[in-house]
This record gives sequence, structure tokens and C-alpha cells, in this order.
Amino acid sequence: MGALLSLPLMVIPSASTSSMATRIAYAFILLINSIISWIMLTPFALKKLQHLTLDYMEIRCDGKECTGWVAVHRINFGLGLFHLVLAVMLLGVKSSKNGRAVLQNGFWGPKIILWIALVVMSFFIPEPFFFVYGHYIAFICAMLFLLLGLILLVDLAHSWAELCLQKIDENDSRLWRGLLIGSTVGMYIASLAMTILMYIFFARSGCAMNQAAITINFVVFLIISIVSVQPAIQESNPRAGLAQAAMVTVYCTYLTISAVSMEPDDNQCNPLIRARGTRTATIVLGAIATMATIAYTTTRAATQGIALGSKGGHNYSQLGADDNEHGLVTQQPTSRREMRADALRAAVASGSLPASALDDSDDESDDEDQSKDDERGSTQYNYSLFHIIFFLATTWVATLLTQNLDPDSIDDFAPVGRTYWASWVKIISAWVCYAIYLWTLVAPVLFPDRFDVY
Repeated sequence: MGALLSLPLMVIPSASTSSMATRIAYAFILLINSIISWIMLTPFALKKLQHLTLDYMEIRCDGKECTGWVAVHRINFGLGLFHLVLAVMLLGVKSSKNGRAVLQNGFWGPKIILWIALVVMSFFIPEPFFFVYGHYIAFICAMLFLLLGLILLVDLAHSWAELCLQKIDENDSRLWRGLLIGSTVGMYIASLAMTILMYIFFARSGCAMNQAAITINFVVFLIISIVSVQPAIQESNPRAGLAQAAMVTVYCTYLTISAVSMEPDDNQCNPLIRARGTRTATIVLGAIATMATIAYTTTRAATQGIALGSKGGHNYSQLGADDNEHGLVTQQPTSRREMRADALRAAVASGSLPASALDDSDDESDDEDQSKDDERGSTQYNYSLFHIIFFLATTWVATLLTQNLDPDSIDDFAPVGRTYWASWVKIISAWVCYAIYLWTLVAPVLFPDRFDVY
């Protein structure tokens, strides 16, 4: 058992000076936690759980509130509490030189132990707490997580287009012009292709839900594209255009095709389910892919939320930098540092400087080693916000796995997201994403004073 628990410690760095390595480590923990909580829905896992708890947790169902349902919420609650604790402890950290920054980038062994301990402790909390937590708190937080993801997607669409236009304006770069035009055309082609495929395979006679979802998506797809190039919109925001609309469209069309392809097949509207020969293998691969996507999306959302306080990997703001208040470069080039060291050694050898000068040079070589730390000047993202978003992600995983769960339909593994509830969440999420993007277009027109439009 000890060897098993030590496995995560072997793949996660004990102390990382790279913000990227840290983010990957937290995403890996979320992925493992999600897979374990999904496995807890299987009858085999439930029996093992009953045995390990000495029959403290009996396999029983009260309506659809089964032990597996509660176990999923217990495991995700444990990881969520872990992130909330770190969020509180890391409040106000602006640089990796802050003493508390090591809690984010290091101490992986103790953090792994804390995570496991909180998950184990959650199994001693009475079940009524999780009935309230799962139905209300976790559900509301899961919806907040989805909304946050949609806001950041719209922000990413605008940021990508503005970056391309900035590069084109600065250098008249053919590369960036090609990227902007090519990505826009490519995303529109992908959106149209997915729409055609949905009409062919999922909109047969009698599938009113799919027909409505696909048609509404296509109509709104056309509306936002037309609105994006209207003169009034262009006057208020000259950088608005088809590039942003294309990114929003391809994502929302993806959400729609994901919704219709994962819905139950009780109305014979999902041919993908009937065409599968290896059901268990497909469910397992689909579940792992879903969990990996959530882990990746969470990490991106937690570090790219520029509008919510993260810097998104860019040190544009130097607020909170202890020794870099003016945004100046504080590290000398390596070659110049080596030349200075050689000059110091020559001066000491000639007697012009005392030998203690070499000690100062050694201190600077330590600074060179620390230059690999990409957060010395300021953090790449808001640590506390990072952990809050990860907490919201744990509630989304738990809600996705347990919402409208039918224990009688679970033979070996529960298919992730194959419920009408999950399908409608994706469909409505696409509509909300369209609405958010449309608002970013019309708001400067309606309220020019608030957006500095003259």
C-alpha cells in the first residue's frame, strides 16, 4: 500500500521553479481523482468500499441516492477542500520569492498526503451532508464553472484576433495574416462540416430535440457572423470581426455535436451507440478522454483568466514585484555575467580586489540558477484564483458523474455524460456562449461612454 501511494510522488517534482510543471502536476492530480471517483460507480468498487469500511458504508439505494453516488461526491469534496485550503493559504502571493509560494510550487509529498487524507476523512462525514452538498452546493458551483469556461472562451477569441491584428499592424507579417485568415476559414469550414454531419446522422424523423438544437445553433451561427461585420459594430470596435465569430462558432457547434452524440438512444436518435461493438472499451476510453479534457480545460481556465485576475502567462503588470517595481530587466545576459566573473578573478589575482569579491560573484551565480524561475518578478497567474477554479472543477466532475444517474443501468462502467441532462447542459452552454459573445459586440454600441467609444 505504501508503494502504491508513493507512485504519484515519483512523477511530480518535489520543488518546481517552472510554473508550467506546477500546472501540469495539479492537472494530473485532478485527472487521477476524477478517474477514481468514476470507478467508484462500479459494483466491484462499491463492494470493495463496503469491505474496506468494515460495512460502515452498506451498498444500498434510496431512490437514486446510492453509495456510489455519495462516494463520488466524497472523493471530489476531498480534493475540492484541498484546493480551498491552498487558496486561502496563498492569498496575496505575487512572486515566487514570497515565502508562501513554495506551497504552490513545492512540498509535493506533503500535499499528496494531505489530498489523500482529506479524501479518506470525507468518508467519515455523515451521508445527509452530501445529499445537501451534491444537490445544491456542488450543482451551483458546477454551473459557475461552466459559465466561467464560456466567458474565458469568448475572451480567448478576442485575444487571439487582437494578437494577430497587432502583429500584422506592427510588421505587416504575411505569416500572421495567413494564420488569421486560415484559422478563420478553417473554423468556419469545420463548423459547416459538423452541422451537415449532425443533420445526416442525428436529425432523422422523430428526433425533434436534435433537429431543434442543430437548427438553432446554425441560425445563431449565421446571426453572430453577420452582426460581427456590421458598420456600427466595426465603428465601436474596429478589431471585431469574423475571426472571433469563427472561434465561438466552432466551439458552440462542437458542444452541440457532442450533445447529440452522447444522448441516450431510447428514441433511436443516436446511431453511434448502436454501432459500437466493444461497449466497455469505448466507455472506458471515452471517460478517460472526458476527464483529461476537463483537467486540461481547468488548467487553462485557471491560468488564462486575464479578466479575472490572472496574467495568462504574460508579465505585463509588475504590481507586487518586490525588486522590479519599474518593470525593468533585472537579469544580466549570461555572457556578460561570465565576463564580469572573469574580470573579478583577474582583479583578485592581481591584488586589486580582496578575495571576498569572489563570494559576491558566487551569489550572482546563484541568481543565474534562479533565473530559470519564471515567476521571480511576478506570478504567471493568481494562485488563489487558480485553486478556486480547480475547486469548481471538482464540483463539475461530481455533477457530471452523478446527475440523473440510473444505478440499474450500470453493469460494469458508467458511461460519462450519456444522459439527457448532460446533453441539454451542453446545448444550453452553446446558447449562453453565443449570448456572451453577442453582448461583447453590442455593449460598446449601446454604452459607448463605458467603453471609451467616441
